[in-house]
Amino acid sequence: MQLSIRRARASDAEALAALAALTFPLACPPETPATEIAAFIEEHLSPKNFRAYLADPCRVLFTAQDQSPQDQSPHGQELATVPRLLAYTMVVDAPPAAADVAALITEPGAVEFSKCYAHPDTHGSGVASAIMSATLQWIGVQGQRPTWLGVNSKNVRAQAFYRKHGFAVVGTRSFQLRSRAEHDFVMVRSS
Repeated sequence: MQLSIRRARASDAEALAALAALTFPLACPPETPATEIAAFIEEHLSPKNFRAYLADPCRVLFTAQDQSPQDQSPHGQELATVPRLLAYTMVVDAPPAAADVAALITEPGAVEFSKCYAHPDTHGSGVASAIMSATLQWIGVQGQRPTWLGVNSKNVRAQAFYRKHGFAVVGTRSFQLRSRAEHDFVMVRSS
């Protein structure tokens, strides 16, 4: 695998939405109804949403792509490389909108690590760690101080991943998944 991490572009919106539709359900508790998940994806993770996220000056998205040639011709010649999206992250440089989070994140300049999703085929391969590290490095270069995120209280795997990258639980928040109120941990990483 030839991993390439870069800022996302408007032309990535369709691929980002497809990956989000595949990965978001994996972050939800198993008892979450599929209809609720599908409706959330349609309302928040569609290509139209990603085009808006990419155009928003308060948001920065990164992609991790496999740049390896996908195949070879029968004569052993490599065919054109078609990058395959493996993971993405989104950072939001704005104060927390929800009151329960704003009460926990009081230091000026904090940014939200809004999304970090990797294709399930890459779990355990280092792809998610690579894009997480690159995104955190970018945040540091921008001079931002603390970085916060929300993670479902039942998503133990994601919590362990975030702890590995320096995040610690500082409180809880409510996350509205359509008609369901989910319980998230709020985690913070100091710079």
